[in-house]
Amino acid sequence: MKYEHLPRRASVAAVTVSALLTLTACGGDDTTEKTSAKAPAAVEIAGVSVKKDAAQHDALPAAVKDSGTVRVATDVPYAPFEMFVEEGKPELTGLDYDLGQAIGARLGVKFAFTPQKFDGIVPAIQAGKFDVAMSAMTDNKERQAVVDFVDYSVSGSGILVARGNPEKITTLDDLCGKKVAVQAATNQLDLLKGHQKACKKAGGGQIDIQTFPKDSDAQLALRAKKVVAQVLTKPAAGWTAKTADDGASFEVVDDPAATGGYNASPNGIAVSKKLPELTEGIQKALQSLIDDGTAAKIFDKYGVGSIAVKEATRNAAVD
Repeated sequence: MKYEHLPRRASVAAVTVSALLTLTACGGDDTTEKTSAKAPAAVEIAGVSVKKDAAQHDALPAAVKDSGTVRVATDVPYAPFEMFVEEGKPELTGLDYDLGQAIGARLGVKFAFTPQKFDGIVPAIQAGKFDVAMSAMTDNKERQAVVDFVDYSVSGSGILVARGNPEKITTLDDLCGKKVAVQAATNQLDLLKGHQKACKKAGGGQIDIQTFPKDSDAQLALRAKKVVAQVLTKPAAGWTAKTADDGASFEVVDDPAATGGYNASPNGIAVSKKLPELTEGIQKALQSLIDDGTAAKIFDKYGVGSIAVKEATRNAAVD
């Protein structure tokens, strides 16, 4: 399951001339969100009515204003960032989708999402097929060579525990000497292995790491009290805590020293370098949504309020 591997989709294949020619000739996924050129006056997102800012709209690139549409690539499904409302149907939902609709409403244009395989997203932006990508993409320096980022979240690994947190776990150190579930072959497994030295130094005993082929198997072990916690990505932990048994089974440990998660890195909206005015417009629109509380409501809707940023930065890669 790709969700557990951090950084989130952090690697990117080298973009070659042949790859770009293939994209230009063949195109991408033809499942495109149907949109009209004219954006609505206001959009209801997470219980908030988001209205157009005329000044921000006027500063957009002429091509975007003329079309009324920003073409957005996204790799679906990848809960809670991007999901289908119903399996087999094209309608989308998720954190990225809702945030995109809010940004579009503030800018007075439509953010039209199209599913695209993740490893083809950046080449497709370079080829001019898309203007933007919203797909929980890690902002890193390699990608910054070909796209610009507006960063909207910071996420790493998180700790999921039973509802009520019976073992009173608050940090990674509290996992020392205890049985902990984790998906095999993930960065979360590496995180636990790397913390063994700290456990030894603290004299708390080694973490008894229990590996599972899927995160759902790890959660079964947590339900059965065979482990005291599961380590997975912070967004996955938040979404699982919110949705499993309508929120009755699990909760997320929020370590104040690692609010976005352990070894956290920024996730960004990738924008074509050919559209610097759009990058600036998205950054300003996002900041306005942060300032008025709309962004927080969207993140909270998906149980991941702790990964939201307070400032819409640009190209803030930590690698």
